[in-house]
Amino acid sequence: MSLSAKTIENAQLSEKPYKLSDGHGLHLLVNAIGKYWRLNYRFAGKQKTLALGVYPDVPLASRTMKDEETGKPRKVKGARELRDEARNLLAGGIDPGEAKRMEKLKGVARSANNFESVAREWYAKFSPAWTAHHASKTLRFLERDVFPVLGVRTIGEITAPELLAVLRKIETRGTLETAHRVHQTCSRVFRYGVATGRGERDPAADLRGALPPVKETHHASITDPKRIGDLLRAIDGYDGSPITRAGLQLAALLFVRPGELRKAEWAEIDMDKCEWRIPAARMKMREVHIVPLALQAVVILKELEKLTGSGRFMFPGARTNGRSMSENTLNAALRRLDYGREEMTAHGFRSMASTLLNEQGWHRDAIERQLAHSERDGVRAAYNYAEHLPERRRMMQAWADYLDGLKLGAKVLPLYGN
Repeated sequence: MSLSAKTIENAQLSEKPYKLSDGHGLHLLVNAIGKYWRLNYRFAGKQKTLALGVYPDVPLASRTMKDEETGKPRKVKGARELRDEARNLLAGGIDPGEAKRMEKLKGVARSANNFESVAREWYAKFSPAWTAHHASKTLRFLERDVFPVLGVRTIGEITAPELLAVLRKIETRGTLETAHRVHQTCSRVFRYGVATGRGERDPAADLRGALPPVKETHHASITDPKRIGDLLRAIDGYDGSPITRAGLQLAALLFVRPGELRKAEWAEIDMDKCEWRIPAARMKMREVHIVPLALQAVVILKELEKLTGSGRFMFPGARTNGRSMSENTLNAALRRLDYGREEMTAHGFRSMASTLLNEQGWHRDAIERQLAHSERDGVRAAYNYAEHLPERRRMMQAWADYLDGLKLGAKVLPLYGN
């Protein structure tokens, strides 16, 4: 006798399991926990049982219902339809239990091969070698812009137009540079998928030229010697935090990246050797960077040590010693000194030094190494962190002396590097 929806609904849970038959091997197994659809069948002379789902998630008969997430109608297969599908497989000589197992394995494989899974695997493998800021930003872009659209798609099925749609959406927010970064990141994920056997090609490669180029912007910098003298005198007269003033003074003398300066730790400084060694983990190029300290820099550091030497950071945060100075502090100090963002930035001290040191005839390789720039040429890239160090020591002291002269307002004849 066939079951009815009312009979199933009224069936009481029981510590002692019992079955309610619907015919052709289909029955409802009722126990103390719930109600489960099962199908008994024979294959290759063996009696088997196939699980078809749990009631009421799987009703007796198929029906159309409204999807709670999309609000659109969707079909829910009932136990009888699932039974008939299994019987059709049996008629074709296929074991429905084995077919279900294989489909489940395929689903697991698809899940492991979808874009989000491959991207997270790639990220876990390579992000430990990145700076914390770069790693955080890369994952944020993926989670915000890419995973919601392409995350569940098998990596080998994603097309260039689909990826372009994601990039265009980012571009329309007015963040073209981010769109380019996401493009590069996705390309690396696709190439990793190819390398690990889960994709056949990188569709991002087909999008070269599909995005408008990013308009190159330069960090505002002062390179006129007279105006540099004015800037240095203004910095010396800064009436804000003496820690911030020391940061600006050292930015001019050492011309490291602002992030490298504000995160500097006292353990990295050797005043006896007049040397600062920045560990690879904090460098953009991921290698140790030596910064020779001119005598003027050592004097500033000794004064700064009286203020912050008991802690970890040379430039601790305003609210806690456990964190370094905010990334906006030095630029805010320049604004307080009436230098607008289009006139001078904390990063601009690097351009200032690079321009004038090149004009003064110092060896280009020594300047580039001191700036810790990446090297395009393979031979140059093989230089170790101490390359040109003797010349760099002379150059850093000469640079400090030159700045002193500008600050005094004298006509300075720099010491040339060659």
